[in-house]
Amino acid sequence: MTTTEATPAGAQVDKRVPVTVLTGFLGSGKTTLLNRILTEHHGLRIAVIENEFGEIGIDDALVLDSEEEIFEMNNGCICCTVRGDLIRILGALMRRREKFDHILIETTGLADPAPVAQTFFMDDEIAAQLRLDAIVTLVDAAHVLQHLDEVKPEGVENEAVEQVAFADRIVLNKTDLADEATLAEVEARVKAINAPVQILRARNAEVDLKQILDVGAFDLDRVLKDDPSFLTETEHQHDTTVTSVGIELDGEVDDRRLNAWLGTLLRTKGADIFRSKGILAIAGSSRQYVFQGVHMLLMGEEGAPWRADEPRRNRLVFIGRNLDRDELERGFADCLATAGAAA
Repeated sequence: MTTTEATPAGAQVDKRVPVTVLTGFLGSGKTTLLNRILTEHHGLRIAVIENEFGEIGIDDALVLDSEEEIFEMNNGCICCTVRGDLIRILGALMRRREKFDHILIETTGLADPAPVAQTFFMDDEIAAQLRLDAIVTLVDAAHVLQHLDEVKPEGVENEAVEQVAFADRIVLNKTDLADEATLAEVEARVKAINAPVQILRARNAEVDLKQILDVGAFDLDRVLKDDPSFLTETEHQHDTTVTSVGIELDGEVDDRRLNAWLGTLLRTKGADIFRSKGILAIAGSSRQYVFQGVHMLLMGEEGAPWRADEPRRNRLVFIGRNLDRDELERGFADCLATAGAAA
């Protein structure tokens, strides 16, 4: 199968479907950028493959309604345990490629992007029909340094470093949460890991999409020059001390108790809680309450209205180290206002 076609002027154009891998550590703003991509008028029809780390899927509810096709992969990490699922989804998409112009893969915050990138060169059928356009890595300006500095056990990947190392574009996000000296330090650290990468500063993931989509930035020759074993090294090991606790509980939540519990929890355990997020039913409110936290920073806002026939089901996920499941479950159950709901 040919992968190029000639223009009237005689130039060769790669006709394979471009794929963007959107990665970045927990809480860096990947879903925010995904929502911008899905709602801006760029004229592209985009198929989205979304992978989430956590016992309960939350991100599907955080992605805005759009006409694009979204495929969820929630049974493991895309870079290892569900890589076969990724290949099957890509194969299914190829059988009706006339439906879209671009594929976007959002990885978990703990994914190593290298095995995902390998997929587009090690499977002949996929390589013939898809081209890896760019790896776009979101970086949280306020928190990335502590994750880059984290010392891992022997043989265990530092995912934050890997995500920066393999990036073709870095979106230095949440610049409003860091001063200029910190931003300069982050940029210097990023350049020390990945000197040629282009860094785009952003607040709320607001970047010019022309700088990250269909940019032809992934360069296999450059990657092989820096890492000759890129196409042959398939083994990697995650930090198994990072886990998730998911909570699903029916009932309505007392917002005063919730604020007190979350405030105390993140103030005392926020260093180990890398990411928290949830969709809650607040007593007396007709709309969902969506909260998202990164370490000790927490924000919440009203979400979609509850449907009349929809059960008031609360869903929360905490991702981090040294998580105490019983304590988290008891703490949230105590926030319920509905009599008997915690039973």
